[in-house]
Amino acid sequence: MGQHPEQATGTALVTGASEGIGRELARVFASERFDVILVARSREKIDALADELSARHGVQAVAIAADLSGPDAPAELFRETRGRGLHVDVLVNNAGVMEFGSFVDTPAERLSAMLRLNVSASTLLTRLYVEPMVVARYGHLLNVASTGAFVPMPSLAAYAATKAYILSLSEALSEELRDTGVAVTVCCPGFTHTHMSDQLPGIDKLRGVAPLWEPAEVARAAFEACIHDRVVSVPGLANKLVLGVLENSPRWLVRRLGGAIGRRVM
Repeated sequence: MGQHPEQATGTALVTGASEGIGRELARVFASERFDVILVARSREKIDALADELSARHGVQAVAIAADLSGPDAPAELFRETRGRGLHVDVLVNNAGVMEFGSFVDTPAERLSAMLRLNVSASTLLTRLYVEPMVVARYGHLLNVASTGAFVPMPSLAAYAATKAYILSLSEALSEELRDTGVAVTVCCPGFTHTHMSDQLPGIDKLRGVAPLWEPAEVARAAFEACIHDRVVSVPGLANKLVLGVLENSPRWLVRRLGGAIGRRVM
């Protein structure tokens, strides 16, 4: 672990920091002089990332291995960071898993585990970490959702629904926390080249329909939106245009589009 810089911008806690968008978010925040708290299940990966960020940027990088899908995990993480005297200025709720395929064929326990991580953990972490921000009258909440939050998607039905929840929660909190000094941003990227998306059987078929983003591109867009207090961020002009059209479209058309995308992905 490197030396704490003389003037750190603040401290960002990033969940799901071991790979994909979460790892790139940690890199972006560290490059912008934020100390970082890296949270993921893989101790080996986040230890290596912490060493990389400390050496490259001279920031303090703390690695905490945790499985946030456990019922007590958010509270345990909060107690650990508080016990270490770590005040979180930016909470980045990025950790999540994806279940795809037929809803009725997906084991109930796998659906339950996804709901615990994508919905419950993000909600409870927000509740725990935002309160001290309100007391300090300064802080940022950055939630990572998906363009799937706007479109019901057969074959990704429950996953897209968890992202719709995150979008709704984020927008509501942005109003509830107005004038508290705490800003809320939700980033809704389209399909991104990550370990999760690579598991989708037809992901390559989307290349001709929608751009497939790289995690570093999404992370930079999310960081910029967060720092500039933008509430809803949809990276990419193509994604913005499609969602703009859908906002003024009848729900049956939105469902049909989601179905077409879901069938193509699967």
